Amino acid sequence: MIKNIFICLGILLVFACGEKPVPEIKKAPNVVLIFTDDQGYQDVGVFGSPDIETPNLDQMAKEGIKLTNYYSAQPICSASRAGILTGCYPNRIGIHNALGPGQKIGINDSETTLAEMLKANGYKTAIFGKWHLGDDPKFSPTRHGFDEYFGIPYSNDMWPFHPWQGEVFNFPPLPLFENETVIDTLTDQSQLTTQLTERSVDFINRNKDNPFFLYVPHPQPHVPLFVSEKFKGKSKRGLYGDVIMEIDWSVGQILDALKKNGIDDNTIVIFTSDNGPWLAYGNHAGSALPLREGKGTGWDGGQRVPFIMKYPNKVKAGQISDTPMMAIDLLPTIAEVTQSELPEKTIDGKSAWNLLSGENTESPQKAYFFYYRVNELFGVRYGKWKMYFPHRYRTMDGQEPGKDGLPGDYRMIDMEEIELYDIERDISETKNLADENPQVVAEIKVLANEMRSRLGDSLLELEGTENREPGRVE
Repeated sequence: MIKNIFICLGILLVFACGEKPVPEIKKAPNVVLIFTDDQGYQDVGVFGSPDIETPNLDQMAKEGIKLTNYYSAQPICSASRAGILTGCYPNRIGIHNALGPGQKIGINDSETTLAEMLKANGYKTAIFGKWHLGDDPKFSPTRHGFDEYFGIPYSNDMWPFHPWQGEVFNFPPLPLFENETVIDTLTDQSQLTTQLTERSVDFINRNKDNPFFLYVPHPQPHVPLFVSEKFKGKSKRGLYGDVIMEIDWSVGQILDALKKNGIDDNTIVIFTSDNGPWLAYGNHAGSALPLREGKGTGWDGGQRVPFIMKYPNKVKAGQISDTPMMAIDLLPTIAEVTQSELPEKTIDGKSAWNLLSGENTESPQKAYFFYYRVNELFGVRYGKWKMYFPHRYRTMDGQEPGKDGLPGDYRMIDMEEIELYDIERDISETKNLADENPQVVAEIKVLANEMRSRLGDSLLELEGTENREPGRVE
C-alpha cells in the first residue's frame, strides 16, 4: 500500500514539474494549393501591381517565401494542370493545350496525381474549382485521388455564351458538378468564387484533426470575368482588378479558417497561377509586365507567374528567392515534406524543399524545358540564360487589343534563328545575345538534345530522335 502511494506521488510530481511522460505526436502538415487561371506575373501587389490591392497575398508573402522565377509547366490550361498535379512535363503524359467538352482525352489512370499520392498517405483530399483534365466520367477528380469535388470540368468560357458561339464553337451548357453529379448548369458565374471559398472553409473545419490536401483551382480570372456584388467596382483596374481582389479575399478566408482551427502553423499554403495573361482580351486580361508576351507563348510572360508559399513551422518569413523553379517540382517537394511515396512511373520534377526552406539557393534542376502545342520544344532556361529555338509564336505587339470581353487578333511571328537572353539583366528579353555567347548556346543545345532523346520535338527531326506521338513517354 505504502509503495503504491509513493508511486502515485512520483507520477504527480512529474506532471507538477511540467514534464510529459509521453512525447507529443506531430500531425503531418496539411497542404493547400490555390491555383488561379490566366493571372499574370504583375497581378499581385508584392509582384508590382500598380492598381490592384491584394492585402492577403501581400501578407502571406511577408510570412513566407516569394519566388520571382517560378514557371508553370506550360502556358496553357490543361497542360499546365497536368504538370502541377503529376510532376511531369505535360507532353510526357500526353496532355496538350486546352481540352474541350466531349474530348476523349484526359488524365490517364496509370498516372499518380498529387491527390492520389497524399491520399495513400492518409490525407483527406478535395478539389473545389476547375478540373480541366477530361470531362468523361473516367477522368473525374473523384477517380484520381480526390474525396470531394465541387466545380466545373473545363474552362469557364466553354459555354453557350461564348462570343464566337455558333461561328467557331458550339459549346454545350456549362455543368456544375458535386462529385460526379451535375447539380446545375451555369448561366451566371458571379457567385462561383464565393461558393468555392465557402466549400474550402467548410472542408478545413471538418478536417482540422487529420491531415488534408485542399486544391482550389479558381476558374477566374479567365474570361469571361465574373465577380460578386461585394467586390464589383472596388478596384482601380476595372472588372479584372475586382476579380483579383475577390480572389485575394478568398485567400484571406482560407488563411483565417486555418488560424481559427489552430492549424495554420502546420499547413503548407501555396498560391500560384496556371500560366500568364490572355493578352488578346485587353482590359479583361492581366499583366505580365515587365515580362515579354503572355499566355500561349514560351516567352517568360507565358509561363513565369506569381508564386507565394507559407509554412510557419518550417519556412522562414520574409524570404524572396530569384532561383528558377517549375510547377513539375511541387509534387516531389510535397512528397519530401509529407514523407509520402513518389509515383512509381518516371516523373520530371525534383524536390525543391532545400530552396523553399532556405537551406540553400540552388535550383532543383540543371535546366527547364519549355514545350508547347503538341510536342514542340520552344526554349530552355539554364541558370541566368533563356534560349529559344526557331519557332512560330503569337503576339499582340502592334495589334489592337480586345475590350470588354471580346478578343483582339494576334499576329504570328516566325523566329528564324536561335535567340539567347540574359534573364537576370534583361528581364523583358529585349537583347539577343546568341552571337556573343556561342559557348552558352552550345551547352544549351546539348541539354536540349538530351531532352529530345526522351520526349522528342516535332519542330526538329534529329538523327535518332523520335517525333513522339501523344501518350506516356518513359
